Amino acid sequence: MNKVAFITGASRGIGREAALAFARAGFDLAISARTLNEGEHHEHALRDADGAPLAGSLNGTAQALRELGCRVLVVPMDLLDSASALDACEAVLAEYGRIDVLINNAIYQGSDLNAGFMDLQAQTLERMFKGYILTPFLLTRAVAEHMVARGGGVVINVTSGAGESDPPVAAGKGGWGYAYGAGKAAVSRLSGVLATELGDLGVRAYTLNPGVVTTEALKATIGDKGLIALRSGSAPPHVPAAVMLWLATSEQAPQFQRRTIAAQPFALEHGIVADWR
Repeated sequence: MNKVAFITGASRGIGREAALAFARAGFDLAISARTLNEGEHHEHALRDADGAPLAGSLNGTAQALRELGCRVLVVPMDLLDSASALDACEAVLAEYGRIDVLINNAIYQGSDLNAGFMDLQAQTLERMFKGYILTPFLLTRAVAEHMVARGGGVVINVTSGAGESDPPVAAGKGGWGYAYGAGKAAVSRLSGVLATELGDLGVRAYTLNPGVVTTEALKATIGDKGLIALRSGSAPPHVPAAVMLWLATSEQAPQFQRRTIAAQPFALEHGIVADWR
């Protein structure tokens, strides 16, 4: 029986590339996100320069996985709806009977997350709490309970430099806002708690910072000119995806718990991918 990877935020970007990487490695996949079909509109979502929804969908990712011969389950999930996350976990276990790897990659991307401090509204923080703390907590706890019962598993939580350090400039000048930074800071603390409390029960947990990755979301945020300017300091999404697979499968990986792994230098240092620059 194949191992099962459950990857959230798999409609595009890093999540989609992670799903493809695990499929090529022989895993069965469960993938979740809000966008089931191309072109769907969702409240509190990024748009491209023309105001259209970002390219990518769960069904599009699923088709690419099936073309690789992969068994895949599509489970729509919205981080702002905690019940949908618990329903997704139940659906995956009902289909496969196991979850060997959970990748918490999905994020709530509302533009208000990067509002300046004096303009930040309480409603934004409430959404941040639900999308970055409450729903990931509930999903991870449900999956971890299953992993403990089965004797082990791997959880990978995707953070950001915004959760690790102060912004270089103010939010209105290109830095991140308090809401986003606080949300990602919470993500950065999750794996260490899991490793400390559940490590003796077989659960391994990692915190991964992808760095600047040239995804559809980044293009929507900074535009084509910004992507060109960042080219030497960024990576395509298959780079952090490859690191995720390595953390889930390598015998060397357990020693890299209880720290934040910077995906791009880590990938080069450990020969996980060839230099992409």
